[in-house]
Amino acid sequence: MINIRRLLAAGAIALLAVGAAVSPAAAAASKVTYKFDLLAKAKPDECFNGVGQPYPSGPPCKTGQPKVNQAYVWGLTQVGKTIWYGTGANVHCLVSGATLDYVHPTANDNWTCEYGTSQPSLADDLIPDYLGDMRAPEVWTYDVATKRQVNKSAEIRAKSPEDAQRLAYTVGLRAAGTYGDVVLFGGPALENTLNMFAFDATTQKYLGSVNFPDYGNIRTFLTAEGGLYLGVGIGRNGSAGGAVWRWTGSKADPFAFQTVATLPVQATDLTVINGRIAATSWPAQQPRTPERLAGLWISPPFSDGEPGLTPEDALGWKQVWNAGLYETDPVVAVTYGGGGIATYGDYVYWGTMHVPMKSSTVHATYYPPADDEAARKQAVNTQRAISIWRGKDLGLPTQKIELLYGEKTLPTWNPTTATWVDKPTAYTPLYGKSGFGYLFNNYTWRMTVVDGKLFVGTMDWSYLVKDLIAGAKTDTDVNARARKALADPDNWHTPLISPANFGGDLWMFPTPESPAQAVDTRGLGNYLNYGIRNMIPNGKGGLYIGMANPMNLRTNKLDLRPEGGWELIEMNKR
Repeated sequence: MINIRRLLAAGAIALLAVGAAVSPAAAAASKVTYKFDLLAKAKPDECFNGVGQPYPSGPPCKTGQPKVNQAYVWGLTQVGKTIWYGTGANVHCLVSGATLDYVHPTANDNWTCEYGTSQPSLADDLIPDYLGDMRAPEVWTYDVATKRQVNKSAEIRAKSPEDAQRLAYTVGLRAAGTYGDVVLFGGPALENTLNMFAFDATTQKYLGSVNFPDYGNIRTFLTAEGGLYLGVGIGRNGSAGGAVWRWTGSKADPFAFQTVATLPVQATDLTVINGRIAATSWPAQQPRTPERLAGLWISPPFSDGEPGLTPEDALGWKQVWNAGLYETDPVVAVTYGGGGIATYGDYVYWGTMHVPMKSSTVHATYYPPADDEAARKQAVNTQRAISIWRGKDLGLPTQKIELLYGEKTLPTWNPTTATWVDKPTAYTPLYGKSGFGYLFNNYTWRMTVVDGKLFVGTMDWSYLVKDLIAGAKTDTDVNARARKALADPDNWHTPLISPANFGGDLWMFPTPESPAQAVDTRGLGNYLNYGIRNMIPNGKGGLYIGMANPMNLRTNKLDLRPEGGWELIEMNKR
């Protein structure tokens, strides 16, 4: 059995060498500067008194310490002067458990993941160990005129016992959208199903909820050409395929949809270009055919007789790009995800996503490393930072795909010679290297066009590395060889990751003809914000931004350090 913690530790230490260089982001200057104002932030909602221990009453906490479970602004939309957003709790733990199959309870100064020892998991057999840190998500509104925020979650619970249970069993509200005076929230739920909740956009009254038992994930809503569309997945994390739905509902029937795309993969982010929808995707399970890799899909043209896409278009979608056309190692290729997407000028822009250490752990299941040095090399050579792409004339003979940020060659495992070799990707990046020059930029989380500029929000996992190393030192499952490798000072290369790079990045393409410029590379004022999860235009040439921050034990307001929990931020020109 592959020891996941051993691989994480070996990889994290080794990556200090290849990822240590200071990002050029810090030196990139934009002619337009921006300010960031904190509108709302998650507050502590639980008391923590040790892994596996009962939770004391509070907060305020007479015993234990305050804990903030709500970590992500996972779904974000706007109706008039009201911002609506849904949250996700302890998402860092959920990804580690559900995607990396790592369920070893841990706690450090920044966060804790209890997995199967959490009180909710111990009390409810329906909550598996890998989701033991889930808590009911929350629905919030923020009035931009009065600056008043309201937690709408109690209204859901008060509607009926069924609504309360659906909210409790929703892993997180991953998507939000509005159309036809209805606000919709959706998220993955227990037993690989999908829950959805609806509100009246005018009165803000809760309308009800529904469970879709045949679907297991949801990603993004898109309003386009007189319709509301959303990407969904089937099975655990969408690993069994997916679809694109079109909303056909109303306030009286808010959960009516048509399937306008039937795909072998889950659709993730969506944009519209030239009367078609383009969608990025996440990979599906075997067989690992090109269609099941992360990629880019294009819809048929919107119907002339009946505006928008219809069920007749469901089988007419075409994959126009996939990760295997770039990634040279076939095992690493299956771990790519498709990320944020936007239409900018004549092009569709999109980026890739890479769950930290997933490529290393998957690679190890195919090619188990013989020793610690082999594990170190495997971890270094399988890590990928985000690549940024654009394409035009998608699906046509004149299609053109360009790599903007990426690599000319990538390390590739040769199983015959048992060596790593650099292999050409068949692309030459126009502007720079992967991750905007920084290895730890691992998610292209969102792209949004505003004020004639394309903004790109990333996740940067460099702040997590030190806790992975510390956890490995105390992990009793790490064998003697791995412990020796951890203690070996030769593995601690300098310079180490610079704290100046902690926090998710915001980049901006000022024109379609220009390279990207760094707007902020420090989490927009809080380096614990390891990612920019959502962005929507604010109507003033700026953005409303939802942040991801799972540092659930960073709650001390007196220590002069930043705090954990989601943040809602407004960006405007200075």
